[in-house]
Amino acid sequence: MLAVPSFPPATAFFPPRPSLRAMRDAVQACRACDLYAHATQGVFGEGARRASLVLIGEQPGDEEDKEGRPFVGPAGRLLDRALERAGIPRAETYVTNAVKHFRWEGTRGKKRLHKPPSQTQIVACRPWLDAELDLVAPKAIVCLGASAAKSLLGSKFKITESRGKPQPSPLAKWVIATLHPSAILRMPDAESRDEAFATLVADLRSAWAQSTR
Repeated sequence: MLAVPSFPPATAFFPPRPSLRAMRDAVQACRACDLYAHATQGVFGEGARRASLVLIGEQPGDEEDKEGRPFVGPAGRLLDRALERAGIPRAETYVTNAVKHFRWEGTRGKKRLHKPPSQTQIVACRPWLDAELDLVAPKAIVCLGASAAKSLLGSKFKITESRGKPQPSPLAKWVIATLHPSAILRMPDAESRDEAFATLVADLRSAWAQSTR
């Protein structure tokens, strides 16, 4: 029987005095799961130190892994458009991912192809996300996509059934799950993409209204 790799908890890599800047540096040394081995770098969250609204995606993508910043690739550009349409300044939010290293398999040209993180990897990375939320202390949280939603709301959460509905959570007064921008980009036709984009904008607008009350 093959031995199952054993990894230390993410908290073993935390700095003595956690701050967003210190945690951003510390995540580069994280070895709480195997994803670090094939990623360029850890990608921590960024944004306002005391943002009232936090947006949480799944994991960094190919461009995010290279640049070391969240949501700077195609999905990030769509998210920027949705935030603008909803009247939300991105600089006044905090944007991060449930998993801090890029998981991928295979390539298309020079681009590495995204592979969803496993539940084990999501759980291993959760302390980093908890620390971010504790430091930012938002009033509202938007989970972008199923992986982020399951990270915060439990593995049985189904975004198809509960999208846009406020969920009970000790992490913020108002927590909802909505579509991930990358899911919209993958839709097969313009009509479906336009409808989904409008849904994302509406959910973001609702979350922003709750966060500014």
